[in-house]
Amino acid sequence: MMQELELLSDEQSESQNAQRDREGLGHSQPDEEVLDAYSRAVITAAERVSPSVVYIEVEQPVSSRRRGPARVPRETRGSGSGFIFTPDGFILTNSHVVHNARGIEVTVLDGHKYRAELIGDDPDTDLAVIRINAPNLVPAHLGDAQQIRVGQLVLAIGNPYGFQYSVTAGVVSALGRSLRSQSGRLMDAVIQTDAALNPGNSGGPLVNSRGEVIGVNTAMILPAQGICFATSIDTAKFVASRLIRDGRVSRSYIGLAGQNVPLPRRIVRYYDLPVESGILVVSFEESSPARKGGVREGDIIVGFDEHPTHGIDDLHKLLTEERIGHESSLTVIRGTQKLKLRVIPAESRDGAGN
Repeated sequence: MMQELELLSDEQSESQNAQRDREGLGHSQPDEEVLDAYSRAVITAAERVSPSVVYIEVEQPVSSRRRGPARVPRETRGSGSGFIFTPDGFILTNSHVVHNARGIEVTVLDGHKYRAELIGDDPDTDLAVIRINAPNLVPAHLGDAQQIRVGQLVLAIGNPYGFQYSVTAGVVSALGRSLRSQSGRLMDAVIQTDAALNPGNSGGPLVNSRGEVIGVNTAMILPAQGICFATSIDTAKFVASRLIRDGRVSRSYIGLAGQNVPLPRRIVRYYDLPVESGILVVSFEESSPARKGGVREGDIIVGFDEHPTHGIDDLHKLLTEERIGHESSLTVIRGTQKLKLRVIPAESRDGAGN
């Protein structure tokens, strides 16, 4: 009787082991077969783009300190991320990572370090292009921002706090966000994601499940958790092409400083204005297009080339490269009068205002 029980127990054990193997729980099954679809997608995407991700170290000048009668210039080191997007060594990163850098050093996946040349940077979109001269570079595959959907899986890859090639995963939380750049201009079509970013992730790629770059990681909201932003890859393609061609992105300006103000209700009703606020002109640059066009301090700008301007951000969006040297109309409220003035926007210089 005992032998029959032992035999029955052995048969049951073998049957249970076979059942576990069929369900994918057996130890003999290969790891790749037990991975769920989410893990496989993350691993595939990370493996595809990781050879293109680089670690960027920069030497930044800081305020000099006095040593005896002389001032001694000081430097500090910063770091960030980037990714190779052409076989001949062009790398996309953030403007704030490399802006005014005295030296840039790039570490690629195999550990080799290369000195990099700054091709150009655009603080208005927080994007920059640098270049290294290195063999056997693997460019990232660039995606299409028009195909991005809220809720889709994304990966952020970079070098937070110097920990190279770190991967975080999340989803696209929202599309079409606006974010203020360090230059003061508003960046549009920004992607919001909950894929965790930390200092050092700046400039790294935001990647979809196919391993295609759909954004350039640019910022996080420090007090919050899971609110991070990336510049759209479509914006990055445009800016990168201009930086490679010209070393900068050209925009127009009319040379004034202003502030957003509400309009008196009676003025809005009397002129049937499409806006309830405008831009109060407070000062001009010397010989600016606006001053030449007859704009005065105290005028309130409410339109530009038949487009309503609620505030400074609206005017920034309208002052594009195409308007350089072309006559445009400026609608202003002067006292109780509504006037149309003619201005010819000039090419913006670094640090120029509206």
